[in-house]
Amino acid sequence: MPPLSAKWLSSTASICRFLVKGYHRTQFSPSLRTYVSEAAHALQKISLRDYQEECIQSVLAAVKNGHKRLGISLATGAGKTVIFTQLIDRIKPNSDEASQTLILAHRRELVEQAARHCTNAYPHKTVEIEMGNMHASGTADITIASIQSINSGERIEKFDPDRFKLVLVDEAHHIVAPQYLRTLEHFNLDKKFDDSPTLVGVSATFSRTDGLRLGAAIDEIVYHKDYVDMIGDKWLSDVVFTTVETKVDLRGVGSGANGDFQTRELSRVVNTKQVNEVTVRSWLAKAPGRKSTLVFCVDLAHVDGLTEAFRQFGVDARYVTGETPNIERSNLIDAFKRQEYPVLVNCGVFTEGTDIPNIDCIIIARPTRSRNLLVQMIGRGMRLHPGKADCHIIDMVSSLATGIITTPTLFGLDPSEIVEKASVQDMQRLKASREIAESPPARKVTFTDYDSVLDLIADTSGERHIRSVSQHAWVQVAPQKWILSGPSGTYIRLERESTPEDNINFVAWEIRSLPGKVSKSKSPYAKPRKLLQASTLIDAVHGSDRYASEKYPHYLISRYQRWRDGPPTDNQLEFLNKLRGEKDKLGPTDITKGKAADMITKLRHGARGRFAMIDADRRRKERKHVMEQKKMKAMREREKVVVGPLLV
Repeated sequence: MPPLSAKWLSSTASICRFLVKGYHRTQFSPSLRTYVSEAAHALQKISLRDYQEECIQSVLAAVKNGHKRLGISLATGAGKTVIFTQLIDRIKPNSDEASQTLILAHRRELVEQAARHCTNAYPHKTVEIEMGNMHASGTADITIASIQSINSGERIEKFDPDRFKLVLVDEAHHIVAPQYLRTLEHFNLDKKFDDSPTLVGVSATFSRTDGLRLGAAIDEIVYHKDYVDMIGDKWLSDVVFTTVETKVDLRGVGSGANGDFQTRELSRVVNTKQVNEVTVRSWLAKAPGRKSTLVFCVDLAHVDGLTEAFRQFGVDARYVTGETPNIERSNLIDAFKRQEYPVLVNCGVFTEGTDIPNIDCIIIARPTRSRNLLVQMIGRGMRLHPGKADCHIIDMVSSLATGIITTPTLFGLDPSEIVEKASVQDMQRLKASREIAESPPARKVTFTDYDSVLDLIADTSGERHIRSVSQHAWVQVAPQKWILSGPSGTYIRLERESTPEDNINFVAWEIRSLPGKVSKSKSPYAKPRKLLQASTLIDAVHGSDRYASEKYPHYLISRYQRWRDGPPTDNQLEFLNKLRGEKDKLGPTDITKGKAADMITKLRHGARGRFAMIDADRRRKERKHVMEQKKMKAMREREKVVVGPLLV
């Protein structure tokens, strides 16, 4: 487009004010300066897409019916800014003096983008910016304000609420944040009033995960258009999905206030040399020929680590973070748009307000529990662009036992579903086939269940290993403790212990029973005598077996004695049945003599106490699991967008 003419500038107060009045002190980003210089001949009437006009009509109908605080839910790339700039002339004022419009946004890029659209769409209106060192007069036809700046000091006081007919909020899922609520209160929009301006909030992810209800600021969602529908209608780029399982274990990663993973802990397990290398190798293998790849990381450390990993493989990767200076950021983005380098890495910068239509590949290198965040990341690659056939989404999937959201879950598939270059249609067909097939059991916390101490003493799984290396009747009485019973109550206790040097050792003790007449203490046992110490369990078992073979009768300690397969004694049954109910008594044919002896050994060496600990731990895990499931369910419900009234 040719540059603005002096004659045109002098006759158009909006552009003069936009460029000159009070703003010469502030340096615009190169992209904004370029756009304004080209704007003069871009004044042709904008041709709206069918769904954009449908959306506008939904807003107008709601206003006509007396609604004041409205929400519009549209996918990234749907032209949200086009829609709300069109609303400026479509919505009529409540009074003769209420003719002004305020647009609120929380990021510089969004403010500049709105300014460009408004200058283009309304060349004969005054357009001003309230942001940083740029101070609006408060009387312009259209003011675009940074939410941080308009709340700074007394800057909001120059805006007379009675003179405004319309307040527009971009990325309106932030609208219940304190700064927004204070601004809405100034414009009499904290509640519904007949004489207040109309409020329209626009967002691609019209929900929150932190428990704050959008109904505190918006009364009703009047229009919703999902990205899947828009891809099908060819308004957004086709998308293909590939999931790559990284085996990263997220079980130790806590949750933040918003329900998603805690950032620092998540970075610790994701930002490793091995995982970063897997990410780069996956991109090289799965996305050859992609010219503009955007990578989402966890934090600054992850950005550094993954950028360096790309460079080690000879890939020109550059990064942008929240700490990148504005001019440097703009230069990096402009070079990326010109496809001067193939990979741009970021954390938390490009999830909102990003217009880089040439992006043809996205790497999701940060796991998330938030459907909103996942949609925001994917949405960066959905804009149409000449020569772009589709956008390839590479989802680096981690451990799935933590409520993680992956690209397959967006289509109702199991998060563990591994897909290879699957289109939206492929994902929908896969979902249909899974619904026809038998549903898999729900994922749940798994642990060994002992419904009673009886189940605990009957469980022989703990003896499998030690009895695979020993011929003797060892019984496991604790996770790292085993007992071999000898004559007259004497026994050998083998246990694992850690030394101060953190070396793991296995120690065997002999605990001899004392005849009643000899014992002068309350304990029927002599002081434990240390038999041996070994560095491995096998060595400790063999040493203990050798000692027992020399000191104890073979028929008592061997597992293969015939008596062990015989019926239990009356005394054994009486001892065990004390724990059982009247309808659950053991009989002579229910158990062998050897099994009964093992169960009694477990009871005599702390099975009751161990069961109490196991049962308490089980109940704690169950409570935690139920709470996590409730939190995840509530989070999913909050992330659903439905046309209609919102709860306060």
